[in-house]
Amino acid sequence: MRKPETIERLYLDFDGFFASVMQQTYPRLRGKPVGVVPFAGTGRTVVIACSKEAKQAGCKNVMRVRDAQAKCPELILVPQEPDLYRRAHNALISEIMAVIPIDAIKSIDEITCVLDARQRRQPEQLAEQIKHRLHRYIGPYITCSIGFAANRHLAKIAGKQDKPNGVTVWHPNMMPAPLYSLPFADIPGIGSRMEKRLNRLGITTMQLLLETSPKQMRKIWNNVTGERLWYALHGYDIQSPESTRGMFGHSRVLPPESRSLPKAKEIARLLLIKAGRRLRREGFYASGFWLYMAIRDGSWSDHLSLPIVNDDKAILSALETLWARASKALPARITIYRVHVTLVDLSRADHRQMDMLLNDDSERRKWEAVTNAMDKLNSKYSQTIVSLGLWNPPKGGNVGGKISYTRIPSADDFW
Repeated sequence: MRKPETIERLYLDFDGFFASVMQQTYPRLRGKPVGVVPFAGTGRTVVIACSKEAKQAGCKNVMRVRDAQAKCPELILVPQEPDLYRRAHNALISEIMAVIPIDAIKSIDEITCVLDARQRRQPEQLAEQIKHRLHRYIGPYITCSIGFAANRHLAKIAGKQDKPNGVTVWHPNMMPAPLYSLPFADIPGIGSRMEKRLNRLGITTMQLLLETSPKQMRKIWNNVTGERLWYALHGYDIQSPESTRGMFGHSRVLPPESRSLPKAKEIARLLLIKAGRRLRREGFYASGFWLYMAIRDGSWSDHLSLPIVNDDKAILSALETLWARASKALPARITIYRVHVTLVDLSRADHRQMDMLLNDDSERRKWEAVTNAMDKLNSKYSQTIVSLGLWNPPKGGNVGGKISYTRIPSADDFW
């Protein structure tokens, strides 16, 4: 395993991305505490993202609106605009690529790059070039923090040390001293449950963690992840294993007028149609479906096995089945705060086999042809002009195109 002798990676993290994009777009929000919420007109939700001014006043992402307003009475609440964030992401990526090739887009607000020989010698100059270009061609209100280190993991940690709008360079000869003073919460791969486990084992500081052995880390994590983390924190060139697609899903916080069983079902149906479109677009079939609902004082969920399908009729029939179960299990006047639909147990389209026992070949092929025809029409006109059942998006729209820190929406998520 190779251990670089110089910095090789850049990790860039946009500062308060969603709120910053709103400030850049709307001059009235500039320099003021901003909280982005799922939809307008209610205080019974959470602040999804907040600006640096709001954070300075004590607000945090995913904080209840009432708590955020108690911390910052001047907080300006604005409804999310996911398509705006998608377009901003694309514009920002284009400007960065004019300076340096992007190795990987890790999320809508984080990217990583591999440095060439010149860039390794002058990281601060490279960071200044990127920041100058973003300032000039996008605007001054969307800033970024950049970390440089021997590997991606360390560069990401470094980039968090001088936010907002900072630059941190950790050369290999400096390591691991900069890590000693950091809390476990600053280390990707150490969550709150793992921190408690480490504390129970007497590992209460980063220095003590770094003094363990790779095999000890593997034993603590109960898998190879712990050992990989040890090598990453010690500056080795660790490449993440290639990820595989495990599911297609969408969720939605429901506006107050849609929190009954019948109205929540309509939103779940639209979300499932969106998930099905993504499933087909990326060439997959599903043989499982999960339905989850956050309700007053708890949650309800259930799973249904499917033949290997990707057409709208099959997946909507699955929703009907699980919703009937939910209607029997839950009180008629239950309050539903969020719905989540997920297609799971995936297989590639070119690996699909028909179910001989169900003899579903002709029926499935018929509905797949119908669904594909609808997809082509909607794609041609860049909007939903045909669907199974009514297409009536809820208040705030954004069915299938909500704020996401992990998935970058595509243009067709918004029609």
